[in-house]
Amino acid sequence: MSRRGTTRTGRSAVLPEGAYDAPPLVVPAVEEHDGPVVRFHGEDRRSITFRVDLLPLPGWHLPLAAALAARMGPAGGRRTRLSATTVWGVAGRVVRFLSTLPAPPATPVRLAVSHMEAFQRFRGASIGEIASWHELREFKRLLVLSPLREHVPTDVVDYCGRRLRIGSRQSKPGYSEREFTALVSAARSDAANIRDRVRAGERLLARFREDPSSLETTERDRAALLDQAARTGMVTWGAGPSKDWVRQRLAVAGGLFLSRADLAPLLTLFVEVTDRNVETIKELSVEHRVLEDRAVELRVVKRRRGQRRWHETVTWEIGKPGRELHTAGGLYLLVLELTARSRAFGETNSLWAVWRNAFDTGSRGPAEHYGMFEGTLARNLYASDWAAGHGLTADRPPPGVPERNQDGQAADPPKAVPLLVDFNRLKTSTEVRRTRQMGGHLPSSIRTNTIPTLFASYLRDDPTVVEWAQDIVGDALADAEQSALAAHRRAAQTNGGHPKVVSGPADAQHLHQAGLDRDTARRAADGELGTAWTGCVDHDHHPATGTRCRASFLDCFHCGNCLITRNDLPDLLGLLDALAARRHLLSENDWWDRYGSVWAALRLDVLVKFSPAEIEHAEAVKPDDALLDLVENPWEQP
Repeated sequence: MSRRGTTRTGRSAVLPEGAYDAPPLVVPAVEEHDGPVVRFHGEDRRSITFRVDLLPLPGWHLPLAAALAARMGPAGGRRTRLSATTVWGVAGRVVRFLSTLPAPPATPVRLAVSHMEAFQRFRGASIGEIASWHELREFKRLLVLSPLREHVPTDVVDYCGRRLRIGSRQSKPGYSEREFTALVSAARSDAANIRDRVRAGERLLARFREDPSSLETTERDRAALLDQAARTGMVTWGAGPSKDWVRQRLAVAGGLFLSRADLAPLLTLFVEVTDRNVETIKELSVEHRVLEDRAVELRVVKRRRGQRRWHETVTWEIGKPGRELHTAGGLYLLVLELTARSRAFGETNSLWAVWRNAFDTGSRGPAEHYGMFEGTLARNLYASDWAAGHGLTADRPPPGVPERNQDGQAADPPKAVPLLVDFNRLKTSTEVRRTRQMGGHLPSSIRTNTIPTLFASYLRDDPTVVEWAQDIVGDALADAEQSALAAHRRAAQTNGGHPKVVSGPADAQHLHQAGLDRDTARRAADGELGTAWTGCVDHDHHPATGTRCRASFLDCFHCGNCLITRNDLPDLLGLLDALAARRHLLSENDWWDRYGSVWAALRLDVLVKFSPAEIEHAEAVKPDDALLDLVENPWEQP
């Protein structure tokens, strides 16, 4: 067979005979139900049927069902069972509320703005204003779909889609460095124990099948139970009844299978090593490819990325033997190994095949093995209980703990608060750590999100990021100030020294006492030496050239001929305001290059020599500076 298989020039690929008609999403009334229903088949391989016929107001059934089908269908924006259920919940609540009104709109044509205003007030009283408007916007996305679009008045659609300044939802902050380290350490420790437990059970089973007589009585009895579980999927607890049969069954099952209690540490560790959200980890399947024993290639589901970007191929490093708890590929293959037997009994392709104790419900053997997240991702894993079992505590006290008691004294420190495990916060912590490792460079930090999503959903509200960013910005500003001050000092050394700053009275006698000769002191006191913002004691002889000065007035602050008295303070403060205004017109780099040395000279070499009272008085009379535009060349102005 050629590399092209059965196709070649003139011969197309084999196609099935006949036309393909996709099953309808909206099923009309049949024997099973009296009205239309919507059948949903999601990208997450989950299905559900929405009984529109059970809603009140029959005049809404057909158009609403068609809009729901468009919203949840292959071209819609809600392609998981959970998101589709959310849309269905909003639509159902709106229709049921409308049916309770004194004069309900029997059809979409009769829907009015007053009806939606009443619904918003009703929902806002129970779930809050922000959440109620989110529900209205979700309902608006149904109203703009056909056939509701042709029936609902335009003003109703506009009202539901209003953008109000009601604030944004604050994202959950990540864990502190201590909390995160403790959480991951506990997860890695438990994962190692789970691995050792199952592998020990497998070794005991292998020894039993090879030579039962080589085992002691206790080991042989336990191995016999494991052998029965491995062959039939049935987990028993030994001979005779027992009051502690549940614990004994769990102990036997733990030798070969994973259970719900094992998933909290494993999922925690998965989020840490993969930098993926827990929904993606729960959706992992067994379909994969090992690349030269170095990496694992598989397709993952990435939710909330639109209708055409659901699946992504990833390559995860396996790592060295014994390091499977530290690499994404190694951990994936480990869980694949630990869940192999339950997967075979449960006939599932999900990575997370576990055993459950369903003996008291009548389930036996293979029926107790299933894919944990096949039906829904919203399984309670009791992760916080797991963390409490390790004694993990939170750094921050719970909200509302007063800092002082009723007597005004410092309140006693709150007692240790148990650490609550939130996988969204855990994902935020991984994003924060990676962003810090990249030096805060967001384009290098993104992995599964866009830059706006990374900042708004993970970084913006995290206190560790805020503190770290403040430190970075503070250090950067300090470096910029020191660099500008050094540039000022180098220029001053070239131009005859630093400006002469004289605080106190600006009369001739005081200036003469400060070191000026009598004639220069008199001329300075009379204002004959004034320039743009300062005075110049010898304009005809520049310290560096000995000739008439041709430098910019901004260069006066680096010149030994510059004279500054408290009479110049108002103008200098006005110049500082003008320089601050230029920061909004220039980039930080351009501003520091152009004005940094002047700003440093004023802040760190001039103003520090005047008293607070002198500066406060000058603040009261400082002018609005207009000279900065005049002393710069037009082509230099921003």
